[in-house]
Amino acid sequence: MQTVDVLVVGAGLAGLRTARLLARRGLSVMVVDRRRSLSTGIRTTGIFVRRTLEDFDVPDHLLGPGIRDVLLYPPSRRAPIRLTSDRDEYRVADMAAVYEHEHRAAESAGARVLLGVRYVDASMGFVRFADAEPVTARFVVGADGARSRVARDLGLDVNRRFLVGAEIVHPIASGTTVPAFHCVLDPRIAPGYLGWVIDDGRYAHVGVAGYPNAMRTGIRHLLDAFAADAPGGTPPAGPVERRGGPIPVGGVLRRLACPAGLLVGDAAGAVSPLTAGGLDPCLRMSELAAAVTVGYLRTGDQRVLSRYDGHALRTRFRGRLLLRRVFAGIRSPAAAEAAVTALRGRAGRALAARILFGDGSFPEVSSRLADLAIDHPHR
Repeated sequence: MQTVDVLVVGAGLAGLRTARLLARRGLSVMVVDRRRSLSTGIRTTGIFVRRTLEDFDVPDHLLGPGIRDVLLYPPSRRAPIRLTSDRDEYRVADMAAVYEHEHRAAESAGARVLLGVRYVDASMGFVRFADAEPVTARFVVGADGARSRVARDLGLDVNRRFLVGAEIVHPIASGTTVPAFHCVLDPRIAPGYLGWVIDDGRYAHVGVAGYPNAMRTGIRHLLDAFAADAPGGTPPAGPVERRGGPIPVGGVLRRLACPAGLLVGDAAGAVSPLTAGGLDPCLRMSELAAAVTVGYLRTGDQRVLSRYDGHALRTRFRGRLLLRRVFAGIRSPAAAEAAVTALRGRAGRALAARILFGDGSFPEVSSRLADLAIDHPHR
């Protein structure tokens, strides 16, 4: 039976990035994912914010043009609020290409990536799969999405508050539009969240998300109805792809690690409760998770795991969790119209700009990384 230092379950961005960092530090790492191709089952729009691109090595050729304009619409779709930054605030990635890049990077670092292998369960370091021989692992990293099975098997916290999102993605004719991010606040099509069109001049992403129990006609019907007359919508110039899945919005989970393993990405609830953005926290938490895993496996000191504690990170989310509750309470078109009207003033525009263009999408983890380097300089 094969034995590895770390088994990573899930070959999304969080899993592959964590695997790469662990393998670079000399650990034997295996990654498994039930998908046979990383270009299928994509569940993210792929919007990278400026702060992420400043701090992480996402190859430029995998990213679309920069986007500086955001238009916020009320349910009536009349007189949207336009916010314009003097910098490129968003770039939309080709996520299939991003995953393939991370796949190659993880394997180049020494990790072994097995696709078409479905995780079944783990107990006392013994891990079973549906399509492969079992392995023994000193440590298991759960990067298996919002409804993580690894979290349940390790006795860690699980996500309980979700939005569900869906979108269509298609190429558009070049030179026909100016890159922009259109956001529609309308509880009839996106209860508790937004409908969106993000167009970077190459591809258009048209989507909706909201609380599933409030989507009486089903998310696919709502998406199709929204796409039929979405502001900023552009006719497809090529094949149309559909994406969708659950989005955890309860904030970072409290209990993220134990002596048997830890959680990263959506499995850890590492998604902004307000904006539902998960790519920036995914990368930041992966760095911290890798450092904690290395420190723990090299020393056997369980106190190292306390560096990966969701309690402290959740304190940075208090304001966003409060705004999430306010957002969730907007359940009628009249309330949505009033909310957009409140954002038209100077204070409202400043708040909207801070949320959309600010640097606080996810708590900084560099101080915890620095502490780990001090405690374990040999890493």
